[in-house]
Amino acid sequence: MPRRTPRNALDRVRTSHRLFGFLKTASVCVLTAALLSPLGQAPAAAAGAAAAPDYCGGRCSDILPPGENGNATLAQILLNQAFGTQPAHAEDQLGPYAGLATGYPALTDAKINTFFDDASFGVPADQVASTEKPAGRGDVTIVRDKKTGVPHITGTTRYGTEFGAGYAAGEDRLWLMDVFRHVGRGQLTSFAGGAAANQGLEQQFYRNAPYTEADLQAQIDNAVAKNGARGQQALADVKAYLDGINAYIDASDSGRYFPGEYDLTGHKDVITNAGTIEHFKVTDLVALASVIGSLFGSGGGGEVDNALSLMAAQAKYGVEEGTRVWEAFRERNDPEAVLTVHGGESFPYGAKPADARGAALPDAGSVVQEPLVHDRTGTGASASAKSMSATAGRTSLGSARRGMSNALVVSGKSTASGHPIAVFGPQTGYFAPQLLMLQEIQGPGISARGASFAGLSMYVELGRGQDYSWSATTSGQDIIDTYAVELCQDDYHYLYRGTCTAMEKIEQKNAWKPTTADGTAAGSYTMRAWRTKYGPVAYRATVGGTKVAYTTLRSSYLHEADSIIGFQMLNDPDYVKGPQDFQSAAQHINYTFNWFYADSQHTAYYNSGDNPVRADGVDAEFPVWARPAYEWRNWDPAGNTADYTPASAHPNSVDQDYYVSWNNKQAKDYTTASWGDGSVHRGNLLDDRVRRLVAAGGVTRAQLVQAMADAALADLRAEDVLPDLLKVIDSSVVSDPTAAAAVAKLKAWSSAGGRRTETSAGSKAYANADAVRILDGWWPLLVKAEFEPGLGSDLYTAITHNLPVDEAPSAGHGPTGSHAGSAFQYGWWSYVDKDIRAVLGENVRGGLGRTYCGGGSLTACRDTLIDTLKQAAGLTAAQVYPGDDQCSAGDQWCADSIVQRTLGGIKHGRIGWQNRPTFQQVVEYTSHR
Repeated sequence: MPRRTPRNALDRVRTSHRLFGFLKTASVCVLTAALLSPLGQAPAAAAGAAAAPDYCGGRCSDILPPGENGNATLAQILLNQAFGTQPAHAEDQLGPYAGLATGYPALTDAKINTFFDDASFGVPADQVASTEKPAGRGDVTIVRDKKTGVPHITGTTRYGTEFGAGYAAGEDRLWLMDVFRHVGRGQLTSFAGGAAANQGLEQQFYRNAPYTEADLQAQIDNAVAKNGARGQQALADVKAYLDGINAYIDASDSGRYFPGEYDLTGHKDVITNAGTIEHFKVTDLVALASVIGSLFGSGGGGEVDNALSLMAAQAKYGVEEGTRVWEAFRERNDPEAVLTVHGGESFPYGAKPADARGAALPDAGSVVQEPLVHDRTGTGASASAKSMSATAGRTSLGSARRGMSNALVVSGKSTASGHPIAVFGPQTGYFAPQLLMLQEIQGPGISARGASFAGLSMYVELGRGQDYSWSATTSGQDIIDTYAVELCQDDYHYLYRGTCTAMEKIEQKNAWKPTTADGTAAGSYTMRAWRTKYGPVAYRATVGGTKVAYTTLRSSYLHEADSIIGFQMLNDPDYVKGPQDFQSAAQHINYTFNWFYADSQHTAYYNSGDNPVRADGVDAEFPVWARPAYEWRNWDPAGNTADYTPASAHPNSVDQDYYVSWNNKQAKDYTTASWGDGSVHRGNLLDDRVRRLVAAGGVTRAQLVQAMADAALADLRAEDVLPDLLKVIDSSVVSDPTAAAAVAKLKAWSSAGGRRTETSAGSKAYANADAVRILDGWWPLLVKAEFEPGLGSDLYTAITHNLPVDEAPSAGHGPTGSHAGSAFQYGWWSYVDKDIRAVLGENVRGGLGRTYCGGGSLTACRDTLIDTLKQAAGLTAAQVYPGDDQCSAGDQWCADSIVQRTLGGIKHGRIGWQNRPTFQQVVEYTSHR
């Protein structure tokens, strides 16, 4: 049995005790002892793995908390729940990751691997923890290192290499993979239990991708058929990978060392071992891919919300002025927005057409969201279940996608070594086990190390090759359109090119009962989606009195498997030999991502995604009629294919002085679907710091990590908006003692940098805690008082549906809840910034067109700020941080803290807040092939 590590110093997550409340400590110990055998035989240690060519010179590092080991036997789960012990390598990357928040000020290049792990190829002989030949095969070896337990897979045949990758995935993430193949099919509650969070998760994804088994298989068939030899190789790789997963399932089942969650959820009998762990099949991987693509790579949506806020603006101001006001808040192409491609290059996409055609705006008050859940029983009909359904619906249909990734890349012209440096990674949230897993894969046509989503790890998706590294951030350009299909005959028939056509009904019936893992009482419901040629139905409404269904069509719908070719290319050392090859590989990825590249000589960037070519005059911001004149150019509904913008039209660049991305605007004239790309964006936190480094020159790895880490603790409002708010307040002497005290605290915090930092490592108390609390309480009060009087309640509320007012670290993040790390992606900071600067008489490019704070009067605006500041100062910590299932009311540090959200039986400790990638690389190549 793998060794167990003791409880560490991390703040322990509160345990609900629902899982094991019925077990007394003694009985836990007895049951654990009974389960300690039989277990899988530990592979023997052996000589170090022969390393593939590695041109990084020891300057490649990475980190992925909480740890590589995402599987735990029932015995290990019971020990963790009862005593807090951790399976080996389940949590050993969490401490170093958390430590950077307080350790970065003193960072040097020599200390980087105190907070990261060496990402060199291979394993030195004295660092080998184990060596195994999966299923006794002679053509593949899996070596694991002592420090992190990462699998280093080396194959002599392509089949053996991919078999090993699948086997290692089973060893490290089998339960998680099983969970997400059920999420992708809308079957999570039946598989893992009916907890409200499970209901919300499966509903969120089923609404966007209600696929049948035939749909899933067709996507594989089509991806293979249109990609020639590479398509055939991809299919062979997938089959070998699945063989490896299934071989591990069989071995762990017979050896009784499979993940203990199968026992706790009733899929296996703890005494007799009866029950089945279903083998994986090709369509499971498509279901998995649909979840990941929907989460991170599908920009767009929100057209109905856009229409409602436009209508509210027109109702308030009239059509012409209302449209102008709406466009000002939309900030499609704000001249003050931070850009990734910042040399002035223009990449027009999603612009407002000069003469819009085909718009199908709803009649006032007619919009109703299409219900997804029907026939609720038991806990499926509870208030919490219905609340979670509402949250899932808003999350899946809005344009505010959770991007949550960043990148800092500096050209060798500005570095101390003369070689490019990159610090980058995806911000995929925090889960236990983690959604991503680390691995190294070496075999014929494959040479890479890095992170992959569990269950899709036949290739490294973000990582490094022999002499290059790559990473991605979510881009969010609009590949989703909303169509108004005119109903005929009844509510389930629609006009398709003049013919009354039946909608296709897709149903998934789920039922659950209490298990040891999830004590949620019995319940059930049916998820029912209605599909049209133009995609699934999202809303019902009338347009000019005509009944319509609003449908959502995304270019990656029915194409969840297409991106496999791009990832195959990125792993192929014979394909990627420079920045142009990298860009070519990224062009084969149909999801919306920003891709970054660095080798010893060059840096590069490319924005991926199948951007549909829209009909002339169609404004992608709003619903349009489902008629041939307004369809995507050369759209074929049979396979959902169309004309897409050429690669040259996507933002791209080679060897720019530096690149930054934090889900900000990609380039001039390139409109993203989400709101908020204005004068203040969290991308500014990176851009300001990296620009200063580049101007000074001699940039080192440590300095670039410091820039990232400093931005990760910054409060965007405090750094980029608070100084102007204080200018307004200081336009006259502050005589009120409550306001004066609050202003003094805010000034002190601003002077200290406006960061949310602990007083000392492990103190769990913020420096400038009162100022942090005051700003957290003040911001929503301030925004409402500043804008609602001028906009009116209806328009103000409508715009908050397009763009939330705030996203402080303690804010919720859809069905996953709060404690998710990512913050300050969406909020009204740009609006406040532009409005306050206008009140101050400063130059504002791309302004809001009118001033709102105090109606434009500096004195009245100041009164508004002082009044709301006094209200905020009077709020107690318990009112600002009301507490949740993790934290007591008033616990500021805990409210911000990051929690590894449990997707299995192992719990981990909280860590202090950082706004940074989950998986992160630090790279500086010293040579090239």
